[in-house]
Amino acid sequence: MKKVILYILFVYSVTITSQTTLPSFFGDNMILQQNDSVNIWGTDKPNTKINITAGWGEKAVTITDKSGKWKTKIVTLKADKKPYTLNIKGNDEIIFKNVVFGEVWFCAGQSNMEMPIKGYPNSPILGGNEAMLYGTNKFIRSFHVNRNAIETPQEDTKGGQWLEANPLSIKDFSATAYFFAKELNKVLDVPIGIINSSWGGAAAEAFVDNETLKTQFPQVFTRKKGKYEYGIMHKPSFIYNGMVAPFEGFNMQGVIWNQGETNRDRFKEYKTLLPAMFNHWRKKWNDDFSFYMVQVAPFYYGDGRYVTFIGESIVDITKNEKNTGFASTIDIGKCSDIHAPDKETIGKRLALVAFAKDYGFKGITYSGPIYKSMEIDNNQIKVYFDELARGLITKEGKKGMPLNNFEIAGADKIFYKADAIIKGGDEKSHIIASSNKVSTPVAVRYAFENCIKGDIYNTAGLPLMSFRTDNWDDVNYKNPPKEKN
Repeated sequence: MKKVILYILFVYSVTITSQTTLPSFFGDNMILQQNDSVNIWGTDKPNTKINITAGWGEKAVTITDKSGKWKTKIVTLKADKKPYTLNIKGNDEIIFKNVVFGEVWFCAGQSNMEMPIKGYPNSPILGGNEAMLYGTNKFIRSFHVNRNAIETPQEDTKGGQWLEANPLSIKDFSATAYFFAKELNKVLDVPIGIINSSWGGAAAEAFVDNETLKTQFPQVFTRKKGKYEYGIMHKPSFIYNGMVAPFEGFNMQGVIWNQGETNRDRFKEYKTLLPAMFNHWRKKWNDDFSFYMVQVAPFYYGDGRYVTFIGESIVDITKNEKNTGFASTIDIGKCSDIHAPDKETIGKRLALVAFAKDYGFKGITYSGPIYKSMEIDNNQIKVYFDELARGLITKEGKKGMPLNNFEIAGADKIFYKADAIIKGGDEKSHIIASSNKVSTPVAVRYAFENCIKGDIYNTAGLPLMSFRTDNWDDVNYKNPPKEKN
């Protein structure tokens, strides 16, 4: 009797392990990157022939290796909004239904990316209820990656499914990713797929592979537990292993990234850690895909000017790394809530970057003004910018009125509130700052605080990023000197 039972268990286990399987993100309702030769892979019994037949006329054949793994490519068409089937036949047969072609974006970060349309407790999304009410759109689809922080790289996610946008499903979509997708869908008129792989409070190093960290950032393994390291979502490489590695090779257009709050006290490291992360991802995908960041929004941390330093890192990354960009949040944060509620504006600003850099829209402005240079003129400092559109304006749309949020300092490195005003138009638009308390100025700063709202824009309505003309890292870091009386 025991032998019979053991035999039955053996046959059962062989049957289970030899089934044709694919990672969970290959499934019904999925969006495949249009006009591409997309990777598709899975497992089956060793040395099994895998036949793939696509409803759009493409076919592929491959054979599993000795470990039972297989991988191949199949050509997709230009997005046409038609639903197709995808048939995979090996030891078993799987048919995926309602497959469409479009643009796929990977969406990662911490809580400001994870935050759903329905909001958090006592922390709403502006327009979230209306987004749910009017959000039915079968050509916006989301795959939510379930949380999984783990020590070794995984080949699949912990479940998940592609969902079409409708009032029931959309409440759990990432708000930033959804509004980004909505804008792309509206303008491009193609299906948009968003893969939400984010975790509230996560550290950037958790999204970086182990080898990159060991060779370039070994300090992350010896860092002592502190007030910003309190959970598994901070462990080096753990989120990458469980929530990014399974997607290696899944064809996509790019990544949008909203993270930095947890790394704010390590802004110098962040400037090199982030490029190391996304360049490793590009290597694993064998694709120089786009990587677009969201500025850390204004919030009263009470422990320094970290928001501005992380913002500097993002600007520097954009200047120095290919296929990168960012969306500013300097004017839409809420100092009492770390979760900026206006995700729609963030999504639209990210979409502007994608329209200009990925989709060939010429003539549009996709960035706010960025500090370029300064000139000392007696007791004044003239400040010049890139990305002006047709010039600088205030939030009220005026040019000649006094400006807030400027500070100016002399060689003593003590900053005073500055009198500042916009001068000139178009490419000649600039700002002049001065103070009767600083006879010989050497540096100027704008909106260089954690909890401050920017109020200067270019004529395209995109805000000026906070900036400083100095590099005094030892000054105004944790406890800024008070202005002299």
